[in-house]
Amino acid sequence: MHWLAVALGGALGALGRYAVTSYAYPIMENRFPLGTLIVNVLGSFLIGVCYVVIIEKGLVSPEWRHLLMAGFLGAFTTFSTFSLDALNLWQNGHALTALTYIAASVITCLAAVALAVHVSLRIF
Repeated sequence: MHWLAVALGGALGALGRYAVTSYAYPIMENRFPLGTLIVNVLGSFLIGVCYVVIIEKGLVSPEWRHLLMAGFLGAFTTFSTFSLDALNLWQNGHALTALTYIAASVITCLAAVALAVHVSLRIF
């Protein structure tokens, strides 16, 4: 049953990632991988909330961990895409943009998960 939960969550996460990146692409075109950054920050925030609600507080059945954390967020967040986007920026002569993107991604994703844990511990 865990495998099915992960598969279902993964399908939904992949669709969510596609929707966000498709929406963000026309805004920035090829200048900055905004969609990937949004997905990674949002995914980091959501995994912080899930961690508190499922693991720390036990407010939701542990079975949801497979669907939400391993499945949905595993497919929704795109660290491999982030890495490829950064490499492409670098290799195409946009070193400063690549470094900005890397720093923005790491800092904002860490901040998002920390904020989510902090807020969720107070809410739940």
